[in-house]
Amino acid sequence: MKKLLTFVVTIIGTISLFAGAASAHVTVQPSETSQGKYEVFTVKVPSENEQVPTTKIEVKIPDDVDVTRFEPKPGWKYDVQKDASGKITSVTWTAEGEGLSPTEFAMFNMSGKVGDKAEKIVWKAYQTYQDGSVVEWVGAEDADKPASVTVVHPAAPGEHGHGHGAAQTDKKTDTAADHDQKTEDAASSNVPLYLSIAALLVGLIALGVSFKKKS
Repeated sequence: MKKLLTFVVTIIGTISLFAGAASAHVTVQPSETSQGKYEVFTVKVPSENEQVPTTKIEVKIPDDVDVTRFEPKPGWKYDVQKDASGKITSVTWTAEGEGLSPTEFAMFNMSGKVGDKAEKIVWKAYQTYQDGSVVEWVGAEDADKPASVTVVHPAAPGEHGHGHGAAQTDKKTDTAADHDQKTEDAASSNVPLYLSIAALLVGLIALGVSFKKKS
């Protein structure tokens, strides 16, 4: 029975570890968009280090998207890097105060046009903590530290935006990003429920095995 209980605790601990790791990723929403579309992208940054706060986040802007505008974020300043043609190739948000504590997260908005021939946008991000340590979110989708990916679909007829002043496009992209963010937050909030269900199932199995042995 003691070995069985040890096994149950191990299983629950493993589930908690993977659930915690999955919810702590730096992500860029929306997860899907269309070719040639003017889109609002939201960078969500959780502070996964339990000892020191996050003070800086750098996001590389790939060739598949032309980001041109950034929403001001109180308590943070941003700087951009450009190539020889003037295209923005990276943006770095730096905290003006203490940064993000282990229980906090922040969202940074930027907008731009998706490439007409893009198939997916891979967002490489670098998260810096107060002690100078850096977490590189640059791996493949199944890696421990994956880069966030936005899948790009072919544009439907008439879907292309008509410029930075396309109010309807901006409104739609804001709604899409908000929907994706709510979906992600809902998934994260369900983690305790999933853990409880897993613990209950494992406990019932253990109880059944115990009764079987006694009989």
